[in-house]
Amino acid sequence: MSTRTYQDAVNNLNSLQSNAATIEAVRASGGRLSQFAIPEMVEYLERIGYKTDDLNALKVIHITGTKGKGSTSAFTDSILRHTKPEWKVGLYTSPHLVAVRERIRVNGKPLSEEDFTKYFFEVWDKLQTNDSRKLESTPFMPGYFRFVTLMAFHTFLSLGVDATILEVGVGGMYDSTNIVPKPIVTGVTALGIDHVGVLGKTLKEIAWQKGGIYKEGVPAFTVEQPEEGMKVLAERAKELKASEFIVTPMIPEMVNAKLGLAGAHQVGNSLLAVHLAKTFIHQLDLESEEAPLPRSFIDGLQSTRWPGRCQTVADPGYSNLTWYLDGAHTKESLECCIQWFSQPGVGVHSNSTPRSFQRVLIFNTGGGRAGPSFLEAVYNQLSTQLSQIQSGEDASSFFDRVIFCTNVTYADGGFKGDLTAVSLPPDDLAQLRTQHQLADAWSSLMPSFPKDHIHVLPSVEHAIRIVHRLTTESDSPVKALVAGSLHLVGGVIEVADLAEVAL
Repeated sequence: MSTRTYQDAVNNLNSLQSNAATIEAVRASGGRLSQFAIPEMVEYLERIGYKTDDLNALKVIHITGTKGKGSTSAFTDSILRHTKPEWKVGLYTSPHLVAVRERIRVNGKPLSEEDFTKYFFEVWDKLQTNDSRKLESTPFMPGYFRFVTLMAFHTFLSLGVDATILEVGVGGMYDSTNIVPKPIVTGVTALGIDHVGVLGKTLKEIAWQKGGIYKEGVPAFTVEQPEEGMKVLAERAKELKASEFIVTPMIPEMVNAKLGLAGAHQVGNSLLAVHLAKTFIHQLDLESEEAPLPRSFIDGLQSTRWPGRCQTVADPGYSNLTWYLDGAHTKESLECCIQWFSQPGVGVHSNSTPRSFQRVLIFNTGGGRAGPSFLEAVYNQLSTQLSQIQSGEDASSFFDRVIFCTNVTYADGGFKGDLTAVSLPPDDLAQLRTQHQLADAWSSLMPSFPKDHIHVLPSVEHAIRIVHRLTTESDSPVKALVAGSLHLVGGVIEVADLAEVAL
């Protein structure tokens, strides 16, 4: 038998992606298909040789929320690694930026291609050979996210990790990660309308979903929430018999703590991470340090890195080009992104001198229907921010150019293997329907914006070419903000050859 390679694993994994028609069917069902998610996931777990109780050995910190769950997971991971360097710490997150290996990390590092291939095929082969079925409705093979989640469980159990930070994919109650019977601690980051918002769900319904990760006898944390969301989370904690329900209290020592991740919104995420880590460590080590903010926690917060989130990257090949990368893909996270980028010293001059650089926005969103409202949020936040800092600039002329491109990696229409997406509707992609909708929405919001400075392009590579051309045609620096999709950010890192400095 020929040797199986990492690319073989990626190709097989990509075959499990849901196409556009399947995703639309789930949306049309109003989410009713979700009720089968947990029983099916348990069935897959058993087919690879585990019971749900086996997952308790992973010692899980389970984290969900609309925005900030990835950053909170990263903060928590860094704190644990700095506080307990002798531990083996597993981190499972999604999506990835450039390589699917990024989703499964051990001690801060993605699995190597060799290890990813090994654990991938161990799970793949068990599923292929064990066709024992409990539910007729369960597809023979799990979807992409379910498979990677199963693989993460198998990898961490095989390696005998001492702690696992488990980030929910989407939602909470019916998420594939939510089959761990008894995590050590659970936490909910900021709530808002996220992916499930396309199903017309209210904040109360979203809070109900997110609160579904709370478990009997397990501490349940949340950051401050809107009143209606907080009420539902408290009710869910009681209903699911959490040992306690805690709204993260401020730690005075954190006021001046330096964070490794940029953006004002990271304060809440880091605070939740501190409380999750303290509770987790105390549960496993009763003699742990009781200081409000131990030195190791401070070091962990400062050392946290999470690529593609409010990240500034100087282009190694173009001295006058700086990238600002934020995979913000909800209305609320886009507002945070613009708040960050339009700060003095970031995308705005730190003094009152006239602007001497060009600004470019590269944008795309997976949910075309939500795109115009996302751009409206960008415009409104930009107007508010510029007024607050008294920059004298107008939101309509803040960006010199805007580029709306697809998430297709290369100009020839191909994807990098790890970035392949079959969920894009073929007609939409061929006609750039979403991108044209975004361009029309931009023009409607800012009628004075020059039409010839709005670009609708078929690939990330096309977008990079425009930015590079601007950089070489002018002596003035270029600041390029990439937002709206983590897949887009990953594509930019790949095509612009930023991996060594960004990841």
